[in-house]
Amino acid sequence: MSSTQSPLVDVRDLSIDFTQGDTVTHAVKNISFHIDKGETVAIVGESGSGKTVSALAIMQLLAASASHPSGKIIFEGNDLITADDAQLRDMRGNKISMIFQEPMTSLNPLHTIERQIGEMITLHSGLDDAGVRERVLYLMNRVGIRDAESRLDSYPHQLSGGQRQRVMIAMSLANEPDLLIADEPTTALDVTIQAQILELLNELKDEFGMSILLITHDLGIVRKMASRVYVMSQGEVVEHGEAERVFTTPEHPYTQHLLASEPSGNPPPPDLSAPVLVETEDLKVWFPIKTGFFRKTTGHVKAVNGLSLKLRAGQTLGVVGESGSGKTTLGLAILRLISSEGPISWKGQRIDGYDSHAMRPLRREMQVVFQDPYGSLSPRLSIGQIIEEGLIIQNPELDYDERRDRVSQTLEEVGLLAEQQDRYPHEFSGGQRQRIAIARAMVLEPRFIMLDEPTSALDMSVQSQIVDLLRDLQERHNLGYLFISHDLKVVRALSNEVIVMRQGEVVEQGSGQDIFERPEHPYTQALLAAALHHKTASDAGVVSE
Repeated sequence: MSSTQSPLVDVRDLSIDFTQGDTVTHAVKNISFHIDKGETVAIVGESGSGKTVSALAIMQLLAASASHPSGKIIFEGNDLITADDAQLRDMRGNKISMIFQEPMTSLNPLHTIERQIGEMITLHSGLDDAGVRERVLYLMNRVGIRDAESRLDSYPHQLSGGQRQRVMIAMSLANEPDLLIADEPTTALDVTIQAQILELLNELKDEFGMSILLITHDLGIVRKMASRVYVMSQGEVVEHGEAERVFTTPEHPYTQHLLASEPSGNPPPPDLSAPVLVETEDLKVWFPIKTGFFRKTTGHVKAVNGLSLKLRAGQTLGVVGESGSGKTTLGLAILRLISSEGPISWKGQRIDGYDSHAMRPLRREMQVVFQDPYGSLSPRLSIGQIIEEGLIIQNPELDYDERRDRVSQTLEEVGLLAEQQDRYPHEFSGGQRQRIAIARAMVLEPRFIMLDEPTSALDMSVQSQIVDLLRDLQERHNLGYLFISHDLKVVRALSNEVIVMRQGEVVEQGSGQDIFERPEHPYTQALLAAALHHKTASDAGVVSE
């Protein structure tokens, strides 16, 4: 980039405060960065670092409680902070576009895909209806949505996560913007879909000659996509420079901490003499497809189709695969929360015929931790009340003080303070909430825990802490884990044995070492290539959705 050419965006000494009553939060403190034409720049940092707020400031989409004590955002010679509504309307979606982390909350559930993409085109172009439809179809094809014409009348809920994100990208590209702001664009996606979306963004950047501002906490994505990187912590830029330099010789302790925070370590050694906790043989979960006026069964969705497994005490069985592969269905079947066919044994005893009443005594030994710690904790109950719920049912002999003591011990065991039990979920960070969810399972002293994507909603360094906690609890209590995830780095750090699932079938099964070092099935090879080596989707041999 020639030094005589001015940047596309030049952010100078930007500060952002949020005022609520008498409380002022200094979210961003005197940061400066620039983006050149045709360049990809990344802002990285953990939750609360100020990276998304900084991006929203460029679009001038901050809440009414926000103010700018200092700074300028120069775009095409104009300061966007002082721009009027007409200038901002012309800029948004036309010259600067943004794609958000969770497409399901960004798309209107009541409007078709054609209407939502078409709206962006109509706002900024003089095209008639036929011209708009032609442009919509071109964009849908360009972002890799299969059978685009048949998808025009679809609603967001009828598309997969990857397809919804492609729709968001199509909307953001509708008017060929100069700058695309991508805020965690792949966090909610499976690894192979993630690889495809990143490859697509790179292709579109070259094709349209646009710049990209990438907001993320995933350093692997930054290394693959960005030429320069700004590292943010607590509202400040603590380090910036060429991406390769920042990755190879990080100078600031926080950058070093981020780079060192990927889940690491090894699972416990396999112990074939340990007692078997859970065993299944040729397990099937088929959901009937009913059609016609009389709702006759005309076929089945084979969510789990003929799966056999054996999990021993003190061991972790990792189950990996993309969304819809049957991972969570398998876990729910083992816990007897959905019906299935085929033997399921718990400590040598058949339980597949048990109803909910017969299963109740076993619930204290078989627990579950879910993906979203915020969604799985009731906002109306204190932490103590949430954790003691199981004790009230399973240990009715305990009085209030005894339950409170047990909750205190469990909170301390998962790295929280006993006195925090009278606080509510919204007062805790994402990582702390996941520790609370783990405490809720641990308070009953279980033997087996199903962990359903327990780290996917967390920052990298917090993921690493949760992995260390799970490993510590397993060693201390000889726990068996069924660990369900599409994050292969976490699975690798925890699992003795791994099952790879695709569309309800097991495509590969074996020791963690064999699966990760010598994968045999092309699908497993594609998953590993996309997740661990940051190759492109085409390098990995992944077929698009």
